[in-house]
Amino acid sequence: MEGQTFREEIRVPGAPEPSGVGTYAVRAGNLIFVQGFTALDEHGRAVGGDDAAAQARFALDKIGRCLRAAGATFADVCKVTVFYRNIADREAVNRVRREYFGSTRPASTAVEVSRLVRDDLLVEIEVIAALPPAP
Repeated sequence: MEGQTFREEIRVPGAPEPSGVGTYAVRAGNLIFVQGFTALDEHGRAVGGDDAAAQARFALDKIGRCLRAAGATFADVCKVTVFYRNIADREAVNRVRREYFGSTRPASTAVEVSRLVRDDLLVEIEVIAALPPAP
C-alpha cells in the first residue's frame, strides 16, 4: 500500500463544510464510518418538529448522501446506532428505517439519552458500512 492512504475523509457533494472537529464520513480500508446525523438542516433549523419519524427520515437522507459519496448504499451498512430522546419513538423510527434498508438487517443498537445537541432534536443516527475488498 505504499503511497496509498488507509484513512480518507469523505467529502459530500453539495454539503456544507462540516463544522467543529469532525467530518461527515471517514473511509478506513473497506469500512465507512458515518457520523451521527440529526434533523438539523443547513441553516441550523430542526426539521420534523415533534415527529421522531420525520426527524429520522431527514437524518437518514443525509446518511444516504454520505454513503453514496463513499461509494456505498444502505445495503452495505453493517451497524446502526440510534440515539433517542424517548425510546417510545423506536417503532415509528423503525418503520422509517425499513424504507431505507429494505430487507437488509444491520446489527442495531438503540439508546435512550437525556439530551442530544439541542433540545428540539429527538433522534440521532450513525452507521458503519463495509465495502467488498478491491480486486
